[in-house]
Amino acid sequence: MSEPLLQIKNLNISFEANGSTNKAITDINITVNNGEIVAIVGESGSGKSVTSLSILQLIPSPPIKYESGEILLTTNGETVDILQLSKDAFTKIRGNKVAMIFQEPMTSLNPVLTCGDQVMEAILLHKNCSKEAAKTTTMALFEQVQLPNPETLFHRYPHQISGGQKQRVMIAVAMSCEPDLLICDEPTTALDVTVQKNVLHLLKQLQQQTQMGIIFITHDLGVVAEIADKVVVLYKGNIVEENTVANIFINAQHPYTKALLACRPILHKKGERLPLVSDFMSEKQVTSYQLPVTSNDQQTTSNQKPVTSNRQRATLLSVKNLKIYFPAKKTFLGKVLDYNKAVDDVSFDVYEGETLGLVGESGCGKSTLGRTLLRLIDATSGSIIYKGENLIEIANTQLKILRKDMQIIFQDPYSSLNPRLTIGEAIAEPLLVHNIITNAKARKEHVIELLEKVSLSADHYNRYPHEFSGGQRQRIVIARALALQPSFIVCDESVSALDVSVQAQVLNLLNDLKKDFGFTAIFISHDLSVVRYISDRIMVMNKGKIEEIGAAEQVYHHPSSSYTKKLIASIPKGFDVSA
Repeated sequence: MSEPLLQIKNLNISFEANGSTNKAITDINITVNNGEIVAIVGESGSGKSVTSLSILQLIPSPPIKYESGEILLTTNGETVDILQLSKDAFTKIRGNKVAMIFQEPMTSLNPVLTCGDQVMEAILLHKNCSKEAAKTTTMALFEQVQLPNPETLFHRYPHQISGGQKQRVMIAVAMSCEPDLLICDEPTTALDVTVQKNVLHLLKQLQQQTQMGIIFITHDLGVVAEIADKVVVLYKGNIVEENTVANIFINAQHPYTKALLACRPILHKKGERLPLVSDFMSEKQVTSYQLPVTSNDQQTTSNQKPVTSNRQRATLLSVKNLKIYFPAKKTFLGKVLDYNKAVDDVSFDVYEGETLGLVGESGCGKSTLGRTLLRLIDATSGSIIYKGENLIEIANTQLKILRKDMQIIFQDPYSSLNPRLTIGEAIAEPLLVHNIITNAKARKEHVIELLEKVSLSADHYNRYPHEFSGGQRQRIVIARALALQPSFIVCDESVSALDVSVQAQVLNLLNDLKKDFGFTAIFISHDLSVVRYISDRIMVMNKGKIEEIGAAEQVYHHPSSSYTKKLIASIPKGFDVSA
């Protein structure tokens, strides 16, 4: 019997900083065979990325310290311990025998090299061939990963192609030397569900063609069901469960695994409180909770009482014939020859107290529309009537008065917080700008009250953004948006990059705050399962136009548009128990 492709044996890893040692990985054992896809699942901080980066020796020492254990790689009948190899010896393996696809292709690709040059670079480094042969191989790889117009894409730079295309270029780079082991570190986390489905299908197809082994790292067990053979669940640097995909989904044993499965919105009725990891880690909850299971053929239905009819609600925001065009092509003298129609003649109403979900793939115009409603982007034509005022026509002085009533929660909380301000100062800043609560003591008390509303504490007031986790930073941004008690909030992809468990916390929080503050919201996302869970109505956008709009359950379970049907069909629903 042949040796496994990869064996991680009794591996212990720690990090040393400022004289202290923090344990990252404790005595883990993982085996990957040729032709096998092993998924490593866990939340941020569980140790899954540290494990994968250790295989490729991409973390410098110090700060990383390999306390004990082995990472054995077997290729061409020869077994080596990666941890014992010299730097020069490992250079021949990295990118050649073992390759990696990173989570964010834009930061992984070199912005000053064309896509073709980046694939050629890997081939020329490891293969003894001419530039012409390397280019021929690159073109073949672009066709293999199903990139459109390979000849054109060869000469394009990363910023000139879409997110899905960038990820395919990364796959081409990784596959260029025909590796025995491919490591995929969260390669689909921030992608649209349709692009995600295509990337997963492509990886599975390439794996079957080459019989390489794949380590697929993710926090989403729904994605795992689409691609993996075996699942390893990591929690705080320890393996808590390991099994086949079927056994994990049908008969999960560890409370943490059950929590990751159960907190996905797709399994719950609209507005129902989502379970959290902390709920499952108490013995009382574990024994009483029955894990919901859904089949790909039988979606969860809602027994929730219908929301108040829109006819009984006042219209808070009315959009008529809105167009947002950006110059796409100009003459030498600056005359515009062609436009990119980001939003093309859309009309809709938003009713008081409702949450309108706005769904579509990247580039459909949903974020542009959301920001234009707040006048962060200027409209080309049309009208945005908010409480009787046309926002497009009002003066800036009048707009500033209205701004305290309209807020936005951005996708990336870290980049939307000033790193030089404590979170207390960041939340208080809107109060100072709009001259609300001028007394410093009263202002601080109000900020602390907001922090407690979003499940943080007074102790956090003087800390800086970098001292918080992603989920905590998202709560801080929500607290800042609520500081002025707005009537209208735009949530722009505010949970898309979060772990499923942290996502559940934020969705629960938004539902609670909506009951307390009574605000109206537009919830923008590319994930229809999340939007269905939190929204009263759903509006689907495609190429700058509205495909359909209707009640959330109606659009999700009985879509009228073929485009909406495609989006829903692409949602990872988990293991099909009917199969």
